[in-house]
Amino acid sequence: MSRAALLVLADGRFPAGGHAHSGGAEPAVAEGRVRDADSLAAFCRGRLHTAGLTAAALAAAAAHGLDPLALDEAADARTPSPALRSTARKLGRQMMRAARATWPGPELDALAAARPRGAHQPVVLGLTARSAGLGPEDAAHCVAYETVSGPATAVVRLLSLDPFHATAVLARLAPELDRVAEQAAEAARRGIDALPAASAPLLDITAEAHAAWPVRLFAS
Repeated sequence: MSRAALLVLADGRFPAGGHAHSGGAEPAVAEGRVRDADSLAAFCRGRLHTAGLTAAALAAAAAHGLDPLALDEAADARTPSPALRSTARKLGRQMMRAARATWPGPELDALAAARPRGAHQPVVLGLTARSAGLGPEDAAHCVAYETVSGPATAVVRLLSLDPFHATAVLARLAPELDRVAEQAAEAARRGIDALPAASAPLLDITAEAHAAWPVRLFAS
């Protein structure tokens, strides 16, 4: 198992398209729910333990070797917002392009052929981790981290928040990130029916509204 491969996959510069998405932070800033480092921490914590846990478990399950097509259907069932489903598949398609260039393998090729318009991003990330020789908990850590790092980075741009303060938020969340990754990996070992389905209805609602904005800084 390569620690370096984990760093490459988790790096925000990995060309998987995540930089164009705020993870729900843009509408939260517009509505005044995120306005400083403390409210950013609250937003990230809520996202981590709901949508983040669900996505991390899907990624862990794909890395564990469960059927990616069945996992893609499970992801659809856990994503009630059409806007978020569309975003997840667009990000999955971009992740697939980067993954096949970086760690090519037959499992990635098979999923790309079966889902030419893109599978859900956590499923693709988990399969990418598997192709890179990483394990379920590694995949879960990647997803858990991007669940909070994406909004934190976006809020730096949206509010001109001090990046030191945004990074401190992520550092304080580290123990919770570890726990979420462990929960996700344990669920993945028990099979698809044991995967969590935690949700964040406000993220779903604001995603639908944000998708209709005529002008926005982030795609989602």
